[in-house]
Amino acid sequence: MKLIKPFCLWFTGLPCAGKTTLGNEICKRLSAVGIQAEMLDGDEIRKELSRDLGFSQKDRKLNNERIIFVSKLLVRNHVPTLVAFVSPLNEIREMARERIKHVILVYVQTSLEECMQRDIKGMYKKALAGEIKEFTGIDSPFEEPVDPEITIKTEYEKIDESADKIWRYLIKEGYIE
Repeated sequence: MKLIKPFCLWFTGLPCAGKTTLGNEICKRLSAVGIQAEMLDGDEIRKELSRDLGFSQKDRKLNNERIIFVSKLLVRNHVPTLVAFVSPLNEIREMARERIKHVILVYVQTSLEECMQRDIKGMYKKALAGEIKEFTGIDSPFEEPVDPEITIKTEYEKIDESADKIWRYLIKEGYIE
């Protein structure tokens, strides 16, 4: 297989929905066929590039603007880029579409209850107890994407089924062959 045109798979969904897990699986598959991609994960970005930011709406917007800029540079240089970010607002996702060529929005649709069960860090519990303010899905909004190219339902699909759906899309739309 080979890369035909660069792309940005932009995974959005509630915290603990499975965005990073799915992104890592696609990265692994791309690497297995000789296509090197870059995975940008929200937690990792906050440890490095955005360690100076909190979780206010203003800081979240700036964090997303930074990741959009980095993604734009990578895609512009023909590096397939996978972004696993909550990116809770349609405004942010639209900004990504405007600034980055070939954004493929992947909505990792998972119920709040399922996300809370998967939360090994205990973030939801802390948010519900008031220890974390403005936590997405609890006291900060998550807007369902209006027009995702792909919707993944991780509660009902195995990781391989979800990854296969994305893989087929990349082939069908001429990103890889």
